[in-house]
Parts: sequence; C-alpha cells; structure tokens
Amino acid sequence: MTTERLPSFGPRAATVPTARGRRLLERALAHPSLAAVAGLVVVVLFFGPVAPGLLSSAGLAGVLDSAAPLGIGGVAVALLLISGQFDLSIGMIAAGSALVTGLLVEHAGWDIWPGLLVSLAAALLVGVVNGWLVVATGLPSFLVTLATFLVLQGTALAGTGSLTESVRLDGLDAAEGWSSAEAVFGSAIGLGDGRFGISLLWWLGLTAWAGWVLWRTRFGNAVFAVGGARQAARELGVADRRTTMVLYGCTAAAGWLIGTLDVVRLGGVQATTGLGTAVELVVVAVIGGCLLTGGYGSVVGAAVGALVYATAGQGVVLAGWEPRWFEVFLGVLLLVALLANGIVRGRLRRVPLS
Repeated sequence: MTTERLPSFGPRAATVPTARGRRLLERALAHPSLAAVAGLVVVVLFFGPVAPGLLSSAGLAGVLDSAAPLGIGGVAVALLLISGQFDLSIGMIAAGSALVTGLLVEHAGWDIWPGLLVSLAAALLVGVVNGWLVVATGLPSFLVTLATFLVLQGTALAGTGSLTESVRLDGLDAAEGWSSAEAVFGSAIGLGDGRFGISLLWWLGLTAWAGWVLWRTRFGNAVFAVGGARQAARELGVADRRTTMVLYGCTAAAGWLIGTLDVVRLGGVQATTGLGTAVELVVVAVIGGCLLTGGYGSVVGAAVGALVYATAGQGVVLAGWEPRWFEVFLGVLLLVALLANGIVRGRLRRVPLS
C-alpha cells in the first residue's frame, strides 16, 4: 500500500474545497463582464464619498438617463466587436436619422410616425451598405465605416444648412401623432426626486434580447465563430457574410433608436458630428469585456460598461471637478479594462464556460 498521494499532515478532505474554490475563481475570472462589474464597484466606491448626491434618487436617475443611450449603442457595438468588426458611423447614423425625421416633419409637413419610419429605413440602408462594402471588398471595417461617417457628416451639415439656413430644427412636438410617439420614446416616471425615462426600459429590453440571441441561438454561435476564426467558420458552413450584414443592420437600428429618443425628448434636433459618440460606444464595449480582435465579449458587460461610463461622468459633475478630469478617469478605466481583458482571455482559453 502506498501513501504518496496522501498529505503529510492535516485532513485530506480540506483539499477538496480548496480545489473547488480555485475552479470557481477561475470560472469567474474567465467571464467577459468581470472587468466591467469590478469597474462599476470601484467607481461607486470612489465617487460615493466625494459626490453623495450620486447615490440619491435624483443622482441615480441622472446616471441611468445618461447610461441608457450609451447602453443601447454599446450593446449593438459589442455584438459587432465580438464578430471582429467596427462601426464608426453609428454616432452619425443617430444624428443623421434624427435630422431626416426633423426635416420630414418640419419642412415636408409629415406626421411624426411616417417620418420615423422613413428615417429608420434610411438608417437600415446605411447599415446594409456598410455591411455589403465590408464583405464585398474585404477592406477593414474601420476604414469603411470611417468613410461612411465622413459622407454622412458632410451631407448632414451641408444639406441641413442649405435647406433650412440653420443647423437646428425646433417645434417638432406640434406634429400629428406626437403624443403617441412621446409615450413610446419620451415618457418618464417620477420616483423620489428623480425622473426615470422610458429609455431605461428600451435599454434593458434590448440588452436582454441581445443576450438571448448571443447565447441561445444559432445566430449567436455564428457571431462568436466569425469573430474567433472567420475562415474556419466559413469552411464549416457558417454564413459569415450574412451574419456581418445583419450585425451592421443592428448597429444602424440602434443608432436610429438613440437619435429618436433624443428627438422625442427634446422636441427638436440639431445637426452635429457623431464621431465622439462612436468612440464612446467602443469604449463602453471594451470596458464591458469585448476584445478588439473579436471572438470574445458580453452584451451584459457592455451594458454594465455604460453604467461605469455614466457613473464616472455624473460623479465628476456632482463632485464639482473640472470636466477634463473625467477624460483622465475614463482613460485609466479603459487601460485597466484592456489589461484585465487580456488576463481574462488567457484564462478563458484554459477554462470552459459551461
């Protein structure tokens, strides 16, 4: 009888919980959204003492109101990043579709709902064009969508100025059907000192839908496969081209929804550039655990990343700091997220998620 596998002292059973705990820890570290959750805890603990108003109902409402459009766009961008693609035009799609709605309502005299449907069709057309250019030419999506962004920006600024002699359109709330559109896209409920907008429900609903699609459908498997190993996925029969075009359509639809929420909430629209919005959404997705190389990420993590971004922004404002400190804080968060994602990705290669 040999005893070489027995411990030299102490009960043998004590090694079982240790091994089990180590496996649980490794599984937790392999989850894509870990960095975002940790970042949210750090941000709340950091700003809680210096900005107490952040934890009030009004402060929470402000954070969620800011996080909702970031979360809507961040979830769509996360899906695209998981597939190994970029979309720098989503911010300009949001601004451009809002302008289309405003022009149709204010200058063509349309009702609000037909205007919204046409602007949605226009946004989806841009998404389809983006996807087709990426899959047909093989060019990097970063460059393709940057070109689309420039075309849309020039068209929006120059076209709106020539048609209206102004870059702002107001008075859209007088359009026929506005009350029903406001109920769907602009209503809010008061709780305590804060007002929580319906954009929060849009954000939560889209996050739940995207999570279900990503983890419970064949399309979600295709997204991961295309991002992780496109050539191998193609050889196995995965429709990589169709998957890419559908994802670009999703980011375009998300951009339209962001623009529509702003139009209905403000009752007007202004021609602006959208590159900053696109960069913010990429940052949100990366903080949420998405890798720029594709094949790895989480839409729930992207939603939490939007909370991290919005909490940091509101915390800086409520603390009375110079707004530029937000950029410093965000840069540090992004760097930490990138480093954490690299570590987590290494663990994921060794630990299965199921």
